[in-house]
Amino acid sequence: MTNESAPDTGDLRWHKALDPNELPEGRVTAVSFGGTTVCMTHYDGQYAAIDNACPHQGGPLGEGSIEKGLLRCPWHGWDFDPLTGQSPGDHDDCTLVYAVEERDDGIYVGLPPERVRERTVSDVMVETMTAWGVSQVWGIVGHSNLGLADAFREASERGDLSYYGVRHEGAAAFAASAYGKLTGEPAACFAIAGPGATNLLTGLWDANVDRAPVLALTGQVATQVLGTGNFQEVDLEAAYGDVALFEQTVLPNSDHAELMTRAAKTALLEGGVSHLVFPDEVQTIPADGAKAGSPEGRLTRRDIAPPSASIQEAVDLLADATRPLIIVGHGARFDMDRVVALAEHLDCPVVTTFKAKGQLSDTHPLAGGVLGRSGTPIASHFMNESDLLLVFGASFSNHTGISEYKRIVHVDHDPMVLGKHHSVDVPVWGDVGVTVDILRDRLNELDLHAESQRAEVAERWDIWRAEKATRRDQPPERGVNYATVFDAMSRLLPENAIVPVDVGNNTYAFGRYFECTDHTVLMSGYLGSIGFAFPAALGAWAATREPDSPFAGRPVVSVSSDGGFGQYMGELTTAVKYDMNLTHVLLTDDELGKISKEQRDGGWPVWQTDLVNPDFAAYAENCGARGFRVESPAALEPALEDALSFDGPALVEVLTDANPV
Repeated sequence: MTNESAPDTGDLRWHKALDPNELPEGRVTAVSFGGTTVCMTHYDGQYAAIDNACPHQGGPLGEGSIEKGLLRCPWHGWDFDPLTGQSPGDHDDCTLVYAVEERDDGIYVGLPPERVRERTVSDVMVETMTAWGVSQVWGIVGHSNLGLADAFREASERGDLSYYGVRHEGAAAFAASAYGKLTGEPAACFAIAGPGATNLLTGLWDANVDRAPVLALTGQVATQVLGTGNFQEVDLEAAYGDVALFEQTVLPNSDHAELMTRAAKTALLEGGVSHLVFPDEVQTIPADGAKAGSPEGRLTRRDIAPPSASIQEAVDLLADATRPLIIVGHGARFDMDRVVALAEHLDCPVVTTFKAKGQLSDTHPLAGGVLGRSGTPIASHFMNESDLLLVFGASFSNHTGISEYKRIVHVDHDPMVLGKHHSVDVPVWGDVGVTVDILRDRLNELDLHAESQRAEVAERWDIWRAEKATRRDQPPERGVNYATVFDAMSRLLPENAIVPVDVGNNTYAFGRYFECTDHTVLMSGYLGSIGFAFPAALGAWAATREPDSPFAGRPVVSVSSDGGFGQYMGELTTAVKYDMNLTHVLLTDDELGKISKEQRDGGWPVWQTDLVNPDFAAYAENCGARGFRVESPAALEPALEDALSFDGPALVEVLTDANPV
């Protein structure tokens, strides 16, 4: 029996592997060059280079040792001759051996010409994915997704997508969810089998309940051992069963382009998560000329008009109303110009759900701010005084508190959302923008009873701003009070900033005190997940890098408390790695302040809500970002200005008390 040698084409490529005397006698080491890793051995005065992967389980022979004249695999103890790669006895499972030359300046290894990379199933699916417009991927490369990762690398080098390696898969899912909420287009998150895939779930549930389009792409153990309880095997179809609108394990004989087409189409049209599971060996199956899929001929226009009878019922109520109020939710975010035109025709106020904060500038003379628990008394006033609610793209969350006893016209593109929690007077199924235009055209022909509320809106803002000024004057227990923080941010943030916010007292205060101009606010809406803000800033920043995007070049400023930031603070190094120009405002109160408040309000003792924190500004500097620490009101504005002007990731830590009022 002879050992297997690397093919000698007569045109070997020689690579220096070791300096003279670098590898001691009787030792082995792994060396990588030219896209190949070899196990270098030094035994009996000779050098050899053999394949680093054990032929049995792929164990790294370069991490083994020479014992009694034999190289032992570190994974399962199989022995090989350290110079020939041959197994002892009559066994024929030997390793590949490469040519070696000892030269004056070191030890060289000869490799055959590099093989042309073969197009794989993963390439077909990634090409399909990018054809559907998925150009952003966040994730972690690992041992059970390497074939798919290599397809991402190829697409990235072609300029078809951008890939961001994160520190925790949960951040990848939140970043993809935030990107989908911001743009309405799907992004992807990527993980290994087992724990990597399960770590995605919280961010994917955020996308699911807020209807953000996301592709989840996970590795899996090889199909040969599926169902046997193999290392890191989790039944991922079961684990993702409720969170995914579309889900499929990719098999060797699947129609691979069609699977990715279905996944992208479902995420885009239905708004939510599509999940594809990639068993290890399937990822590298040759594509055999398979064509990628595309959206051509697979998508319909979605700007559908509502039934004429629904329009007539809505027009009748609107024509009769004296104090109509328009309420917009996140589902109206792409049609705000048309909604505002209708409001101006009716001269009625417009308020938003919390998730829709920023969709209308608070400087507009008909803007009434946010309605609900995180909102303003302005919005509450007009809700109470209204005689008709015209609701666009809102889902009637109990957090918003839209009064169900009022007369209601509710417009949404999803018929299941209409009357979801209680009856409404006129449910209107249609595209928000199309419906608004039809309503405005029909109302133009009628004499309306609506009285102008414009002066009343201005009066209510004057009352609220005077109230906010008194709250700014209220001394905090320490540091800076919330009203002062958000007043400064309202004045200093760029008017078109994208603002991801977290969950907790900081967010309630943001809803009340921060005044939007052309800002776009992102949040974890129905899931209300703490930790959302900073990973969301990564996703938003990626959207600002796309040259043809309406968000191109816009600044990103995220807001959280110490409780939320602590969950994904490692992602600050991700922002540094990719030189993301974003600012994070961190409100530190050393406790889970909202939970402490709930315990007090519910008659419970305050228990286990205190936090032990580092100096977050110093932490930011240790990560390679800029860090600013604010302990007094006088230091707030200079720190914000310096952070916002810094070209790169910056963090402003503001010490606050736990009272958001």
